[in-house]
Amino acid sequence: MNGLPLLAPLFLLFEIWQLVMSERYLGIKQIARGADPREMGPGEVVSFFWASSLMLYAAWTLSLLASPQSRAEALGLIATTVVAYTVRRNCGLKWILVVLTFEGSIRIGLVSTVAVMAWRRI
Repeated sequence: MNGLPLLAPLFLLFEIWQLVMSERYLGIKQIARGADPREMGPGEVVSFFWASSLMLYAAWTLSLLASPQSRAEALGLIATTVVAYTVRRNCGLKWILVVLTFEGSIRIGLVSTVAVMAWRRI
């Protein structure tokens, strides 16, 4: 058995953290204030860990393609990323949080499925 799906709970926590951070920087309060999230972004340390985590997450997702029991979920994660990125690039600031929340819920469902399948096999 491939051990990569056993890392799913870690990436599940990362997905939840991303939703919290999205609300913090793109939330209703910021939209009501008219704040631009690019001007008040996270500090360098948080940005470093966030970017590093995104790269690890992408590598993990791509490596899941080698695992037959989680290949469908990996394809779902990749498809969700591509579609959501395209939508986010073409929508206004007021809709980005909606897209991120919808994307996050799909991703959390897919990663949860990988976690349950992996832990049941132990």
